[in-house]
Parts: sequence; C-alpha cells; structure tokens
Amino acid sequence: MPGTPPTRYAYLGPEGTFAEAALISAVAPGEGSRIPSPGVPAALAAVRSGDADAALVPLENSVEGSVPATMDGLAEGDPLLITREVFLAPTFVLAGRPGTTLSAVRSVASHPHALAQTAGRLARLLPGVVPLPATSTAEAARQVAAGEHDAAVCAPIAAERYGLTALVDDVADRSGAVTRFVLVAPPGPLPAPTGNDKTSLVAVVGDRTGALLDLLREFAVREISLTRIESRPTRERLGVYSFSLDCEGHAADARVGEALAALHRVCDELRFLGSYPRADGRENKPVTPVSNDAAFGEAAGWLERVRAGRV
Repeated sequence: MPGTPPTRYAYLGPEGTFAEAALISAVAPGEGSRIPSPGVPAALAAVRSGDADAALVPLENSVEGSVPATMDGLAEGDPLLITREVFLAPTFVLAGRPGTTLSAVRSVASHPHALAQTAGRLARLLPGVVPLPATSTAEAARQVAAGEHDAAVCAPIAAERYGLTALVDDVADRSGAVTRFVLVAPPGPLPAPTGNDKTSLVAVVGDRTGALLDLLREFAVREISLTRIESRPTRERLGVYSFSLDCEGHAADARVGEALAALHRVCDELRFLGSYPRADGRENKPVTPVSNDAAFGEAAGWLERVRAGRV
C-alpha cells in the first residue's frame, strides 16, 4: 500500500557485491530482507513484478561514469522512482583461491567498471593477462571459487564470502573513487522535501534544432542547477537521444515544479524519476529572492487577481 516502508530489498548480486555493502550501509539487516539478483535488469524486474519492494542498483561511478544497465532500465519499462541515493567508496582486492600465488594467475575476472578502475595496477601485476568481464565483482569471486578463473577483482567482503585469499590489497588505480547507488521503488508518495534535495528525469527532446537548448533554458531561467546530464540513444533511430539528468531541488519546490511542467510541454517525452534527499555531502546552491517559493507564491497570487479583474 502507498507509503508502506519496503521490507524486501533486491540488489545487484550475488552476495558480496559492493551493492550489498551499500545496501547494508543504508538499511539495517533487521529492517528488511535482502534479495540478490543476477543483474541490474533482474533487480529492477523484481520491483516491477512485486517480488521485491525496492531495489538498490549502481547508477554512476566517479571514474567510469554511468552504468548503462541502470540508466536504460529506469528510462524504459514501467515507471520506478528513486527514493534515496547511497554513496560508497569501494576498496578492491585481487583475490584467489588459498594457495594461489600471483605468478600462477593466468586469468582474472571482474565487473567491467571494476576492471576499468584497476586496469593500470592489473597490467603491472599481471602483464600479458587479459581481464575477463563478469556480471558483478562478487560473481567473479564465485567463479574463482568454482575454479573457472584464477583470480578476481572484488570487494574484501566477497573474498571472505567465497573463501578466497587476498593476493594484493587495494589494487585501484586512483584513490577516492566513489560509486553512487540509488534505491528505487514503485511510484508512490515522494520523500518530503529537506531543503537539500535532488530531482532526476529522463527527457527525449527529438531531432530538431535547438531542442537541447530549450530543455536547458527551463532550468537556467529558474536558477536550477544541474548536477548531472548525459545523453543515451533511444534505440529508435540514429540521431534521437534521451537525456538523463539530475537537478538540485524537489518537485514540491515552486521553481522545480514549474520547470517540470514546462519540460513536459517542450519535450517529446518526459519521465520523472523522483525527488529525494541529497547524500553526497554537498549543499544545494542558494537562489536569489526572485526564485524562492515566496516569490513564486506572490506572483501566482498577483496573476490570480489579474484574471479575476481585481488589479
């Protein structure tokens, strides 16, 4: 029923993924059950089918950028809403079965994003070994435990879960990398505004001159800052793209609500993905007095009087 807190959480599995670690940091084990899914599409499908109440999935990484499976999964299919964001600084280890030595490693596997974040170290540690992709870092660890590969780039929790030994600790090329996860649920009441929120959208503007400018203008004239914008092919035909974006503010804010209504008018398609508290430790930019809710309310009252002939 609307407003009921979720009790069944799907996440990108299997057990031992960074997604599970992010979910543990956001939801205490006693607050609900955790359901590992074989991939992002499966986690989202579990929510859409009612097999899970919510799903925690990776959206973007500070080194490798967005996660296409999540972006496409939210842009297509039955609507889902982001209710929360969770940030996690992953720590990667190169792990193998007990007794494995680094010199004996002939194959290494991991999620493509993890391989990209450790490519330099792996090239120096394992020259000549071509890394192989897996659906998740934990799945790579499971494959190593099953004897399918010699080593995996994974989280320490995955190495422990699958009985592996860390051959090399902290194999990331860059320190300070962060992955952003989002908790998504079926449409329902939005989280209450906190004064430091984000709103996420997917907009299709069509193949016409100035279409992107029209979209951006609706934010600029209302002093709404974008925190992320990127294009994705709609897969309909070449030249037609959707824009996935995050902006500061909440749909309940007057200026954001007005912008959403304007975007609905100028975009070919617009999908609202939610308004939720900001969790990256930053503060939304202050707006001038002419763009706050009081100014919008006064302007709306003035217009109402004009239309009623009371000015």
